[in-house]
Amino acid sequence: MDKVMLVTGGGRGIGAATARLAAGRGWRVAVNYVRDRKSGEALAKEISGVAIAGDVAQEADVVRIFEELDRKLGRISVLVNNAGIVDLTARVDEMSAPRLQRMFAVNVFGSFYCAREAIRRMSKRHGGPGGSIINLSSVAARIGSPGMYVDYAAAKGAIDTFTLGLAKEVGGEGIRVNAVRPGVILTEIHATGGDPGRAERIGASAPLARAGSADEIARAIVWLASDEASYVTGAILDVSGGR
Repeated sequence: MDKVMLVTGGGRGIGAATARLAAGRGWRVAVNYVRDRKSGEALAKEISGVAIAGDVAQEADVVRIFEELDRKLGRISVLVNNAGIVDLTARVDEMSAPRLQRMFAVNVFGSFYCAREAIRRMSKRHGGPGGSIINLSSVAARIGSPGMYVDYAAAKGAIDTFTLGLAKEVGGEGIRVNAVRPGVILTEIHATGGDPGRAERIGASAPLARAGSADEIARAIVWLASDEASYVTGAILDVSGGR
């Protein structure tokens, strides 16, 4: 049976690195994107996968993403809940309601919606063969990111708890649920937070004295997705250079 992986927010950064590595190791990969159609479709062509547009913060979009995945690649084996956002650096007393709503809609609700649809296809309770869900957390969940984006850190803290609870809920149904908690990684997400040099600056203070790469995170994700991690569930793996 084909191994089918969906990577949300997969057009660039950690998601794109994961899609490339997984495809190279035999997965058939669907790359989800929101706005950057050019990057999503180019990556899908490169890895002989498919690109599927949709905003994970919108429940109707998520339902459609999974229906399209069913048609184009078949039953999902692995979900990588990678889609996520940050915002401009701000204190909590400067944060607007729309900012907070969008932060949690994408980073938390989107992961719930996607996991729900994956479980409906993977779970032995629903006639599926089992599978694996890997959530993307952040070291921010541990350190809180004061003065930068406590809202992002709080959303990722919710992902940690979600991972632990869901792993216990569906483990008996053949689904493993784990999370990867990256440290400061050299991706474009820092520019969207208004600080493109952040990774190099903060990464230098880590015990390994550098920022990480998207490929280093991808290797952890693909390992958790693989049979090599067959007895691993409810784990939150820090890939953070020691931060």
